[in-house]
Amino acid sequence: MTSFPRYAIYFAAGSDSALTRFGAELLGYDAYTGNELPFPADASRLAPDWRDVTADPRKYGFHATLKAPMALASDRREVELVAACATFAGRARAIPVIRPVVDSISGFIAVIPGEPVGELQQLAADCARDFDSFRAPLSAEDRARRKPEKLSERQRHYLDRWGYPYVMEEFRFHMTLTGRLDVERRGPILEMLQGRFAALGLKTLAIDRVALFKQDHAKARFRIIGEWALTQ
Repeated sequence: MTSFPRYAIYFAAGSDSALTRFGAELLGYDAYTGNELPFPADASRLAPDWRDVTADPRKYGFHATLKAPMALASDRREVELVAACATFAGRARAIPVIRPVVDSISGFIAVIPGEPVGELQQLAADCARDFDSFRAPLSAEDRARRKPEKLSERQRHYLDRWGYPYVMEEFRFHMTLTGRLDVERRGPILEMLQGRFAALGLKTLAIDRVALFKQDHAKARFRIIGEWALTQ
């Protein structure tokens, strides 16, 4: 069975950023404060079931995964993970900068890089490796939830090695805005979200921090409990 609490290392754009407000309003949840937010009127008009459309990403808050949700190993404590986040952020590295766009990825809609960025792939790989000693072994239930029969051989290997199939070469940066959508619905919603995103005027996005998210129990949403700026 899944153990709680669970922790995740994510990218979040900062509590005062326009991108954070954009994502939090669309999801109806602010992971920095834990507050629910009203949905934008245009989203609700286009999709009266917007709460259902965004139900899955709302649980996690607006973010990009760097180290997927994990229960702590039996010999690890939250205070140690917090210290490890600070140490990780304090190591000098090239800060990835992407050209953010809103597009469809694997059937859902997200903010993604307009083109690959090597420094971003490296940052994600470093997170996968450096925080793995904190991860409790993957339970049979959690492994089955990932539907390993539908994964590639390499993804299954990564699932068993790292507890998550989408790491290393399989990593794809994305800040999710919707759940999976049928093709018929996806087009109008994508157009609306692209229009809202264009209004931000966000031409570049520095992936310049890591945030520690925590989920207290199975029905709880993830909430940010710490954030650290990366050192250049």
